Amino acid sequence: QVQLVESGGGLVQPGGSLTLSCTASGSSFSLMAWYRQAPGKQREFVATITSSGFTNYADSVKGRFTISRDNVKNTVSLQMNSLKAEDTAIYYCGAYHHPAAYWGQGTQVTVSS
Repeated sequence: QVQLVESGGGLVQPGGSLTLSCTASGSSFSLMAWYRQAPGKQREFVATITSSGFTNYADSVKGRFTISRDNVKNTVSLQMNSLKAEDTAIYYCGAYHHPAAYWGQGTQVTVSS
C-alpha cells in the first residue's frame, strides 16, 4: 500500500524559510512533486524531481524554492526561502509510479506577520 506523509508546515513571517518533507512507502517512484492549494483556488504545480535528479519549478517559486529527494530513504523535500504571503497554502506531496499517481494528506504553510 502506497503512503505519502508530509511534515514541516507551519507559520512563518514574510521573508522567512521553511522546509517541507515527505516520506513515501510502498513503492519507488519515477517522479516526485510538490503541489499547493490556496483557499478558494485550484491545486497548482510547485516543483517536480525525477529519480535521476532532474528538476522543474513553477515560475512563481523559481529561485526561492529547492526540491530534492533521497532515493534510498524514499523522501522528497522542499526548501522554501524568501517566503511571501501568496505562498500561503496547503502543500501536497505527490508521487508517480506508472500507471498511478499518489498524494499525501497535505501540510499547511502560512506566511504572515
